Amino acid sequence: MTIPQLFAAMPSHYRPGKIDRPTTYYFSIGDHKYTVKLDAQECVVQDGKTVENADCVLKTTPELFEKMVIQGKMPGPIDIARGKVKTNDVGALTKLRDLFDFKGL
Repeated sequence: MTIPQLFAAMPSHYRPGKIDRPTTYYFSIGDHKYTVKLDAQECVVQDGKTVENADCVLKTTPELFEKMVIQGKMPGPIDIARGKVKTNDVGALTKLRDLFDFKGL
């Protein structure tokens, strides 16, 4: 699955009711940039950076992102220390795997 396909699939794999306040994620995955807006009921994916300050920013490689979202494998401290993953909110990043159900992809 390509990164654009993965982001296109996010709204249909979103698990409503998992967050209690609107949250915005900005993803820079290789050459791909997306803003994902979540609230208690829906997930909206937008191309590019559409907000000034996202609640959670993630910059990583397509390979690591795919492992995180599809396989639920969060990056370790070594990945962050080596710069393979950059984020401003590790807690929100960890919660990401609970917000989507990508099992079986």
